[in-house]
Amino acid sequence: MDWTTLAATALGAFIGVGSTLVADRVRWRRDQADRTRQERRRIYVTALTTYRLAYEDMREAAVTGDGRERAAAVRQAFRSSGCDEARESALLCAPQEMADVLEAVYATLRDLQTAFATGDPPLDSAAMQERRLKHAEAVWAARAAIREDVEKAESR
Repeated sequence: MDWTTLAATALGAFIGVGSTLVADRVRWRRDQADRTRQERRRIYVTALTTYRLAYEDMREAAVTGDGRERAAAVRQAFRSSGCDEARESALLCAPQEMADVLEAVYATLRDLQTAFATGDPPLDSAAMQERRLKHAEAVWAARAAIREDVEKAESR
C-alpha cells in the first residue's frame, strides 16, 4: 500500500474540514455582529421615540389640565408611555457610554415631568423654555452618540 496517497488524502480532508470550520466561524461572528448592531439600533430608536412620545403626552396633559388633575394626567402620561421599559432595555443592553447618554435624556424628561405636573415654572415662562432646551440638547447629544456608535459598529 502506498502511504503517500493515504497521507495526501488525509491531509486534504483535514485542510478541507479545517477551512470549512474557519469559514463557518467567520460567518457566525459576522452574523452575530449584525444581529447585535440591529438590536442596539432598535433599542436606541425605541428609547428616543418613547421619550419623545412621553414628552408630547405630558405636555398635552399639562396644557389641558389644572391642579391635581394636571399632575395626575402628567404622571399617567409618563407611566403609560413605556419610558421606564425603554430605559431599562437601554441600561441593560447598550454599552455604558450609550447608557449614560440615554440616561441623561431620561433625567431631563423626568425634570420636565415634574415641571409639567406642578405647573412650576409656568409653561410659557423663560425657565420652562430653558428646561425644554436642556432636554432638546440632551436628545441631540444622544442622536449624535447613537450615530457614532452605529457607524463604529458598522466599520468593524
